[in-house]
Amino acid sequence: MVRQSVAIIEQHGLGSQVIAASLRHPLHVTGAALAGSHIGTVPPAVLEQMLRHPLTDVGIARFLEDARRAGI
Repeated sequence: MVRQSVAIIEQHGLGSQVIAASLRHPLHVTGAALAGSHIGTVPPAVLEQMLRHPLTDVGIARFLEDARRAGI
């Protein structure tokens, strides 16, 4: 629906933007953005999920431990 709405707006030169509302999962946010949505309404918990990733957390912990061992 988002992709179709964006296509219609662009095809007819309408001065509008598409809002993808009630995005409840990080994959929904990505999908809406890839479909061309201009705006998305996202709950704070989903934004936090998008900023965190288990592998990033592990990498940061290893980096901090290495820095501590190096005396930095």
